[in-house]
Amino acid sequence: MLQRLPSMPSLRAFEATARHLSFTRAATELNLTQGAVSHQIRGLEDMLGLKLFIREGNAIRITEAGQEYLSSARLAITEMLVATERAVDRQRGDILTIACLGTFAIKCLMPNLPDFVRAYPSIGLKVRTLVPSVSALPSDYDVAIQYGVPEDWPDLAVVKITDEELFPVCSPALLKGERAICEPQDLAAHTIIRTASPWILRDDWPLWMEKAGIGGTGFAAEMTCDLLYPSYQAAIEGLGVAMGRSAVVAADIAAGRLVEPFRIRLGSALGYHLVMARERSKLSKVESFRNWALGRFYKPLKP
Repeated sequence: MLQRLPSMPSLRAFEATARHLSFTRAATELNLTQGAVSHQIRGLEDMLGLKLFIREGNAIRITEAGQEYLSSARLAITEMLVATERAVDRQRGDILTIACLGTFAIKCLMPNLPDFVRAYPSIGLKVRTLVPSVSALPSDYDVAIQYGVPEDWPDLAVVKITDEELFPVCSPALLKGERAICEPQDLAAHTIIRTASPWILRDDWPLWMEKAGIGGTGFAAEMTCDLLYPSYQAAIEGLGVAMGRSAVVAADIAAGRLVEPFRIRLGSALGYHLVMARERSKLSKVESFRNWALGRFYKPLKP
């Protein structure tokens, strides 16, 4: 038996009406008449054999069955929009889609992208944030900026764009006053800011403390953030001392928002990499971005 499927216009009319709880506002958003929106929803209700909305005077409310159907409708709309956008973009040589981890995007990529735009004005940009808990397929982007070691992406083309050192960072305010941070031992009187989540399993504090010779030192308090960016913002606000990655704290140090209280750095095998499907790595727009990123971000560590 042939399965019936709802039309995309009916799903969009349903989703917009459910979001606004108004046929009029849904019609305005979709650039349709109110009658057209009502017609799409009636057709969807007839196909499903259930009521999606109930009129109550001049207002409407979504039914329980409609609420259950809404999540699937939104997923279908999103998937179709993403797939359509991806298919169109793959045929265009002038749009570069960059998928990037959030902290690197905020601290490094966005502040430097104006330089890329000036150098390559004919290349349009789409920037998507990589979410640690969601796998990104190579077909979803032209190039991704990921964190790790090359072996993490065995089937893809990988180019390292940053070497990395790890070291504590804090607000300049913590270098003053009765509890001023002058020596590594002074950390015992302050709050440590850790970055830990189900997707960030590495805690670099123990290794750095061992290198600094204070492996057994405790801290006055502990604060934990699930992502790097809020950890660094907490340090900027004076809430404690965070473990900095050289690439993503460089701008805050240069601007004086963060300081490096010690001259003790821990080398790391990890770093930020450009990751892309091998066939897409040969595209002109990807080669342009790779060459630009290497020139902009790669600074070999001093021996």
